[in-house]
Amino acid sequence: MIIVYIDAANLHKESKSLGFKINYKNFIVWLRQKYKADKIYLFIGFIPKYKSLYKNLEGFGYILIFKETFEGVNGNVKGNCDAELVLKVCNDFYEKDINYFILVTGDGDFKCLVDFLIENNSRVLLIAPNYKKFSALLKKSKSEVLDLNDYYHKFSKLLK
Repeated sequence: MIIVYIDAANLHKESKSLGFKINYKNFIVWLRQKYKADKIYLFIGFIPKYKSLYKNLEGFGYILIFKETFEGVNGNVKGNCDAELVLKVCNDFYEKDINYFILVTGDGDFKCLVDFLIENNSRVLLIAPNYKKFSALLKKSKSEVLDLNDYYHKFSKLLK
């Protein structure tokens, strides 16, 4: 079994910083074709006004894992899903027969998870949304790394 775990905040922020707007329908097709993914999880903060977006994402085939959000002091919405992603990966590691863990993130907070998987003989691919900002900690891991910048043209459009 091959499962993809997407850190939605990191993917959105870094693709935008590179000037791309992801077409999530095309992105899931690309992931399925390129990696033969059985399941694709999208870890995302829940904001009620985006319910129709979430419904569309589920319609495309993403399995959404939500984090409750709140408004920070400066008005920014906070809803980091790192713990949810780690918990899901660990649960899947112990409960399922997974051949390949694919994590779409550049966040160094996941280094301990990547190290755990590799130390336990799991195959891990890190897909870096922006390799220029890809964590130095993750670069030290023994996982495979794919620079998504080489592929954005397949499932995104350039921002104006």
